[in-house]
Amino acid sequence: MIKKTLVLMALGSTMMLATSPETLIKTNCAACHMLTTPTADMIPTLKAPAMDAVMFHINLAISDKKEVKAFIVDYAMNPKIKKSVCESNKVTGFGVMPSLKGKISDADLSTVADYMMENFPTPAFVKMITEMQTNGKMNALLNSPFLINQTALPHMTKVLIENWEKGTLALTAEQKEKLLVVRKETMTAVKQIKGKVKVLEAEIITLLIDAEESKEMDVKVDALAKLKAEATKAHLKCIAQTVEILDDEQMELLFPFFDS
Repeated sequence: MIKKTLVLMALGSTMMLATSPETLIKTNCAACHMLTTPTADMIPTLKAPAMDAVMFHINLAISDKKEVKAFIVDYAMNPKIKKSVCESNKVTGFGVMPSLKGKISDADLSTVADYMMENFPTPAFVKMITEMQTNGKMNALLNSPFLINQTALPHMTKVLIENWEKGTLALTAEQKEKLLVVRKETMTAVKQIKGKVKVLEAEIITLLIDAEESKEMDVKVDALAKLKAEATKAHLKCIAQTVEILDDEQMELLFPFFDS
């Protein structure tokens, strides 16, 4: 009787261990998704987004907790690129995750979803991403050929490429064709101007260091200002053309600040 009781207790302990949230997420997710907080240098070499990143993007896209859980369960069973909340270019890079259908029960997947929501993203990851985004904005500002650099004037082609395949955006084939034309024209114009700006800026700095006469420097500064004005006009034209192509719902999805 005592032996039988001990066996049952041992079996019970094993079953509890096998279905614990930690075990479930390690068994079903950790082969691809890193469960510890990655360092910034690790991110480009990861096989799939770290679980921190997965939940960071889900929380950005969905605020209601019930909807977050429903999304996790649905996406794990029926993953499609159009459902993804990550940037489309990142999904293309990593690929769409394989379905967990037939590999995990609904009850266990529900447990995994609860664990993900409770434990990710970690504060350390949020802090790191915030710092990376801040540094990215600073670098973009330093390398920008535009006169105006504000969030109210977004880099439309970049934002669209990041959201290109999202089902919520629902771009039509006709819209995509038009937007690609706008992107090509804008990128070509800005790239040419940016190269000229870089050369002029270097020349102005050299004149300043060499203490040359201000007249020559003034001419180059005026030329630089003209180039940056041209780049800004190309930027504004891109925004105007994109707004014309997108409908109101698509604009609201991409840029909530346009309502303010």
